[in-house]
Amino acid sequence: MVTLAEVAQHAGVSASTVSYVLSGKRSISAGTRQRVERSIKELGYHPNAGARALASNRSNIIALMIPLRTDMYMPVMMEIAIAVATTARAHGYDVLLLTGEEGPDAVRRVTGSGLADAMIPMDVELDDERLPLLRGSDRPSVLIGLPADTTGLTCVDLDFGATGALCVEHLAKLGHRDIAVIGESPGVYERHTGFAERTLDGLRARSRELGLRLLHRPCEGGYDAMSVTLARIFDERPGTTGFVVQNESAVEPLLALLRQQGRAVPEDVSVVAICPDQLAMQASVHLTSVAIPAQEMGRRAVELLVAKLEGQGTDEVVLLPPELTVRASSGPAPSTA
Repeated sequence: MVTLAEVAQHAGVSASTVSYVLSGKRSISAGTRQRVERSIKELGYHPNAGARALASNRSNIIALMIPLRTDMYMPVMMEIAIAVATTARAHGYDVLLLTGEEGPDAVRRVTGSGLADAMIPMDVELDDERLPLLRGSDRPSVLIGLPADTTGLTCVDLDFGATGALCVEHLAKLGHRDIAVIGESPGVYERHTGFAERTLDGLRARSRELGLRLLHRPCEGGYDAMSVTLARIFDERPGTTGFVVQNESAVEPLLALLRQQGRAVPEDVSVVAICPDQLAMQASVHLTSVAIPAQEMGRRAVELLVAKLEGQGTDEVVLLPPELTVRASSGPAPSTA
């Protein structure tokens, strides 16, 4: 294992000069810096992480908080996590993944132990219990998600309110007047998870403006739960011709059940999903959808956090605009076809 002294000997400088190049604590001439950096690269030297943390009072680690729950769609969460990890690495940071449902205790653990320099909490609720601790912490944070009150916080998310409105507008333009929303599992709404609540707000507000009838039903996902939910929808609103689905595990069961009932998509009913593009394209009917920009969310969160760590960031809310892609699952309502 190459030592700092060996780097210094190879570069023809003192060990303290190598240390100053690595830490940036003192100004070093460009020629000397280049010579040291060349020796570091040629010898394959890697500074000891523990010693570097003690010297700089920094761990160069970002804590990513993803409470793993059974009602979450993990492919999207993992896509965000990968984007966070790769972007952090490009900026010289590693990522510590915290997956427990610890809430405020996880924040206290990070801030109290110095495990990480900064935090990225996910699965944000409207009145998230972690927020007071995040606001009062000397460790910077960026939320992937949007609480009800964003004062003193930096947040990145898809604009889910605009997403709901966009789905309704698309179906309304096709002549659909009775729309059913197949939502996330009941637990997501019981926790007042931000993305689900804001989507629902956008759906309802735009439906009222356009004079549409909207019915929202949470669903656990899976064939059996979807069968019960769909039966309830058609019992309550037999004239339903448009569906908005914000539940990845309910997409394929819904399409299968509609086929079994002799309801053709999109001739009899139209389906719009809020889901990753890959899922929309792999469905038995290619779905008109609003994509979840998971990679962009993860990348932007890290960039905002690094700016804060470098003393350049300010509190802000970044909402990514939704984009609806029309595919084979949406068409004119039967009465207007």
